[in-house]
Formats: sequence, C-alpha cells, structure tokens
Amino acid sequence: MRDPGATAIGTWSGGRFLHFGQAIEEDRLIELLRPNGIDTVLTADAYGQGEADRVLGRALAGHSREDYCLIGAVGHDFYEGERDGPRGFPRFTDPSLRGADAYADYLRSATERSLERIGVDSFDLLLLHNPDRIGYRSDAVWEGMAELREAGLTRMCGVAPGPANGFTLDLIGCFERFGELIDWAMIILNPMEPWPGELCLEAAEANDVRLITRVVDYGGIFWDDLLPDTQMGPGDHRAFRPDGWIEAGREKLERLRPIGQRLGLTPMQLACSWNLSRAAVHCVVPTLVQEVGAHARSIEEKRSELASLPARAVLEDDDVAAIRSIGDNRGCMALKGASPDHEGDERPDGWSIDADAAAIAERWSIDPVGDLHGEPAAARA
Repeated sequence: MRDPGATAIGTWSGGRFLHFGQAIEEDRLIELLRPNGIDTVLTADAYGQGEADRVLGRALAGHSREDYCLIGAVGHDFYEGERDGPRGFPRFTDPSLRGADAYADYLRSATERSLERIGVDSFDLLLLHNPDRIGYRSDAVWEGMAELREAGLTRMCGVAPGPANGFTLDLIGCFERFGELIDWAMIILNPMEPWPGELCLEAAEANDVRLITRVVDYGGIFWDDLLPDTQMGPGDHRAFRPDGWIEAGREKLERLRPIGQRLGLTPMQLACSWNLSRAAVHCVVPTLVQEVGAHARSIEEKRSELASLPARAVLEDDDVAAIRSIGDNRGCMALKGASPDHEGDERPDGWSIDADAAAIAERWSIDPVGDLHGEPAAARA
C-alpha cells in the first residue's frame, strides 16, 4: 500500500471515458495506466458506468498490490439514477433517490462494486466524487465514509469537488467539519488557472489535508501541441471554454517558456513544478490528451515526459510569483458551488452563499464578491 506520489494518471486520460481529443484504443490506455514510472492511478466508478474500473483492473493485473497507489471515487449514482444529459448521473444524496439513513449503505455498496471491477480488496484513498451541498455538510455522508475506512475498504478518505471550477467555501467548510477524516482533496490548479483553487490552499494546510491537483495541463495547452486549428469533436469537454482561449493560452505559454527553459523544464513539467511548489500540493494529475492532427504528440510521449518530472522540482518564490502573474485568471468564469453569482433555486452544482458559507469566508479572509465573482463564458466570448 502506498500514499499518492508526486505524479499520477487518471482513467479519464485518453478520451475513452471523458471526451478530450481523440479516443485511444483500450489496449493503449491499459498500457498507459500500468504502474511503470508513475505508480499512482485514479479512477471513478461513474466513468463509463464502471468500464473505467474494469480497464484499470486489466492494467493492474499481475502487479503486486505494493507496486502502486490506488485512488477511487464514488458519489454519482448510475445504479438507480437516470442520466441528465451532459450533467451526468445524479449524486447519491439526491433526495429523490434516498434519505440520509441510506447514505452509508450506498457508499459501501458502490465502493465494494468498484473494487470488485478492479479486482482488488481495498483502495489506498477513496474520494467523495463531485458532492452536492449535502455531501459537503452531512454528518451522515462522512460517517458513511468513516465506516468504509473502518471496514478496511480504504486506508484514507478525501473529497474531489467538481466537475467544474469553484466550490471554494464548500471545500473549506468540509475541511473544518470533517478534517480529522479527510486526508486528501483534489482541486483544479495550474499556472493559467491559479484562481480560485489557490483560495483553499491555506485552509488545506491548516487542516493537514494534502492536495491532488487536476487539469494541470490547462486543457492540453501545457502539452504544447494544442493549436488554434486543432480539430475538436462535438463531444470534446473543452468546448465549454470561450472562443479564443487556445490563442490566449498559447500567448501566455510563450511568456512562460523562457522560465521553463532556464530551469530545464518542459512547459508541462513547469506547470507541475509550479503546483508542487505550493506547500499543500503533493500530487499532480494532468490529463493525457491525444490530440488530432499531424502536429499531435503521441500520448505515450506525454506519459514519458510526466514520468521524468524532476523529483520535487520546487521553484523559487520569485518564479512562483512571476508565473502566477502571467497566468492570473481572476474573475474569468462563473464558479460552481456557493457563489455570489448564483440565482434561482439550488442546483446539484450551484447554490447561494448562506450564513454558514459567509462565516467561512470571513474566517479565511475571503471576500465573496471580490474573490468569488466571475462572468459567464458567454459574457466574455
């Protein structure tokens, strides 16, 4: 059994279960996921409605359980819930599916099924996947997570907000309420998206929660083969970004490139090192994207580049600040979770800032309007 390493690979890579770039063949994805040079792998039971678990199981077959760190995630109920188009399956805490008295049973059943598909007995780390407001605040939910640890189905527990960016106050509140149980959390963070993820770094460190950071590649920009004329299919998840984001990202990349060259780091390695220079961040998991076109690098080459990241290449404070200044994205998007911009009824991924969230903001010197306000993509397109 292992703790998460500095670099990791998720089963969402390769475009088979989350649509980024070209969907690679299953055997190719299996080779990418094998613990060779990168020994931390992440999956979520909802990806492919269990198929990602099975693919990961094939990749891990024949490897000693001591050879890798296994991270799972449960929370979307694809067993009894109905898919809501691109929004996916409902959270298991949806009141139309069950009440609080059934949360623990669901969590145990979902975890056992995920482990069975992978072909192992336990996770090193199990994340609560994309919780709604109930998930962040419910004692019953986290009592259920604690029971999974007590039963030996996972060694550690954590939380993974999403799928979009935001949830800052909700995540900090979760750390405060359940910090003794939460060992890890996964957030979005990279040099071109320091906001809003950086707002929770201090709270994570104060509550002894280690962070895994995803989308370190910034939609593929840091792999350096995503160009303005790159073809993207209609299902590509990057289509939600506003027009011109690739051109703007490439311009920033050119400004960052000399820093990486001075340090002997590729753009992707620079992004990973910038994240790992933050004290609360202990693991990076960029998406491995197989782009379409003659210019595209192979996904295997990208994996090798990630695996060769210099051990804990921590940047000097001046470089961290300079990179953050170039990538500053404050206010670039409307955030999910508790937000000053939320209007109307509560949704599974968005709600108003109530008195509890406002108190969290005050404790951590976060100004909801000044720090969490963002414009919808349509307003900037």
